[in-house]
Amino acid sequence: MSAGKAKGTRHESAIVAFLQAHGFTYADRVPLSGSRDRGDVTVGPGSPVIEAKNQARHSFAEWLDEANQEAANARAPFGVVWAKRRGKGSVGDGYVVMDGNTFALLLQQAGYSWEPPLPGREVA
Repeated sequence: MSAGKAKGTRHESAIVAFLQAHGFTYADRVPLSGSRDRGDVTVGPGSPVIEAKNQARHSFAEWLDEANQEAANARAPFGVVWAKRRGKGSVGDGYVVMDGNTFALLLQQAGYSWEPPLPGREVA
């Protein structure tokens, strides 16, 4: 196994361990599936796709496009990127990146009130 692949596998395994320690019993690594990749980590059937990244340079836009494509491949509700943060030991200190549509969906599903926007503050 290459050094880069091993680094990625360690990061994915650390994310799984972190999620399991936080009550996500079914968190697990996703088996490789070629051109129809379905992400790196799952928290169970029908869950969002987690694309794990442990690279020196961050490419959030590219990675988020990849996570969203993998979510479509997996027929998942959405995808996120979980990137390692340099200088931090815990994956809990990493970055979890999502687009605005996903963030709004999460807020709605968490039960936050959705009232009409204030005049002049409509979202385009």
